[in-house]
Order: sequence, then C-alpha cells, then structure tokens
Amino acid sequence: MKNTFVETGNVRRFLSALSALDARGAQEACLIVVDGEPGLGKTTTLKHWVAQNNCIYLRAKKEWKPGWFANELLDSIRAEQPHSFEKKYAKCLQELAMRQNTALMERRTFGLVIDEADHISSKSAILETIRDISDMIELPTILVGMGKVNEHLKRFPQVLSRVSQKVKFDRLDVADVRRLVAGRCEVAVAEDLVRFVHHASGGYNREVLEAIASIERFGLRFDAGDDGVTMRDMAGQPLLVNRHTGKTILVPETV
Repeated sequence: MKNTFVETGNVRRFLSALSALDARGAQEACLIVVDGEPGLGKTTTLKHWVAQNNCIYLRAKKEWKPGWFANELLDSIRAEQPHSFEKKYAKCLQELAMRQNTALMERRTFGLVIDEADHISSKSAILETIRDISDMIELPTILVGMGKVNEHLKRFPQVLSRVSQKVKFDRLDVADVRRLVAGRCEVAVAEDLVRFVHHASGGYNREVLEAIASIERFGLRFDAGDDGVTMRDMAGQPLLVNRHTGKTILVPETV
C-alpha cells in the first residue's frame, strides 16, 4: 500500500478549523475539539499534522493527573523534569513558548494535540492545567475524542468558553473512499468495486484501508482490465471484517 496521506472531507474540515482559530476574536479561546467515532482517521490526521508542523502529540491516560501530564509533556520534548509541580509547570510554559516563538518566525502553526481526551474530559484538575497552559501563552490545543468530549466539557464552562472550534469527523462518502483508494492502492480499482467498498466499510477509514489491502493482494497477482479490478474479478474473495458482527465480508459478483 502506498504511504500517501489522503486529504478527505474530514481532513479539510480540520484544516479549516485551524485557519479559523487564527482569526478568533478572544485570544484566549485556543482550544479545538475534534470528535468522532473510532476508525474515522482522527489519530492519523492529527499525527500527520503534528509531523508536518513539528508540534507535540500526547495520548491521554485514564489516570492522568497534572503532574503526570507535565512529565509526559516535558519527556516528549526531551526537557528536564523538575521535582515540584510548580517548577514542572513553569518549565512546560518556558519550553512551549520557546517553540511557539520559533514557529511564528517560520510562519507555521505550533500546537499541542491530546488524543484519547475522553479519558480526561470529565476531570477538573487536569482540564484546568491544560486550560491554564493554553491561556498563558495562547497555545492552540487540540483535544481529540471519540464522542464524549463536547458533552463532558459542558460541566466546565470556564474550559468550554475557550473552545473556539469544534470538528466532527464523519463517515466517509463515496468520493472520499474513491480518493483513498486512488491515493493508497497499488493497483487500479474499478468504480463498481469502489462503491462496494464504501457500502461494505460503512464509511470507516479503518475498514476502507483493510479493503484496499485485500484488493491489492488479489490485484497484484491478477491481470485486470483497463478499468482496474472489478467486483466480478474479485467475486467470492474476502474484502474486510464487519466491525459489528466480526464476520468476513466477501465480494459478490454484482450488487
């Protein structure tokens, strides 16, 4: 499979939210919430953005407390970890501000991404620490969750008021599946099979990529026609596993 990042509709909405963040009125409103079901490409999108912009990516833990969070943040940027929380906090601000200033001079966005944020979105102490850091240096901070973050934040109006953008990752439409297949698959794929992949996958990125891998395995040893691998070519072949039933979906001859 090609190691290519494909810009889907979800990716474009995320990038639009980042652009809108730059135009915000209240400078302290630096939080973005990215929410959606598992398997829709949130982590892949955010990790790609982090790598492209030299930002920071952390995965929240269920038992995170402010000190643990500060340690992981400092460890991710290879900075020393003072013993007291007050010094850890000051060190975080110093290191982040320095990196943010560098990014400004290089005309790029610097930010902090916290994935699996459902683990912490109902915990006041860690949310307040993240809000304080974001407020102090006006640092774009992206909370990535699986459907619960926005609901949880309603309990913390002082944090919710800092959320300037909300991005919901939706299931892929046919056009997005077509883009993923064209961008990632090593063999040509006919339109009827692309549409069946969309139907069978339910629009989940994870299942679409699984289907692409199956098509590649078949297509690399099959002499397909000019239109690429068709449903008829792959009739009876396994395509992907249904996430709800655990059963393998086979390609029918036609739909």
